[in-house]
Amino acid sequence: MNPLTLRVIREEHRALAAMLRSILLLLAEHRRRATLPDFTALRAMLFYVDEFPERLHHPKESELLFPKLRARVPAVRETLDRLDDDHDRGERAIRDLEHALLAFEMMGEARRSAFEQLAERYVQGYLRHMEIEEREVLPLALAHLQATDWEDLDEAFAANRDPLTGHAPDEPYRALVERILNSLPTPLGLGPAL
Repeated sequence: MNPLTLRVIREEHRALAAMLRSILLLLAEHRRRATLPDFTALRAMLFYVDEFPERLHHPKESELLFPKLRARVPAVRETLDRLDDDHDRGERAIRDLEHALLAFEMMGEARRSAFEQLAERYVQGYLRHMEIEEREVLPLALAHLQATDWEDLDEAFAANRDPLTGHAPDEPYRALVERILNSLPTPLGLGPAL
């Protein structure tokens, strides 16, 4: 059995991990060259993180998947509670990171290190969060959820249309995806190499 829900979650995790790692690679390369990053590209990337994972992916996990799993596997409650806490803090965390980016853009080098450190903590925390979901939660869901659970979940997760997972972007997001891909240097995106 390979429920659609699990495929969607894993695809979205891969896309998000690639985006997050690209942010760190971009920052490291600009620091190495002693140049300023493309702030427009970084803003677009953070906006993507806010729009898709924070507003579409996490609510479906917290409101649909996790309650079903809590009901079937009480022993996983503590882990799910921690993941829900991460989800709850996610909106504030991305706002803090966006603010730190704005400070870097407006104040220059004096704010570079603070932004880079916050970005590193944010990315590493997010990657750990997704690893726990993949390693602990998804296998339990596969083992313990029933066909009716998967029907409900698959219907909800099928509506996710994250453009970085291969779906054509909905019209309002087409320009965002193009901006991100075209502004990132090769091989991260379609822009000119650094």
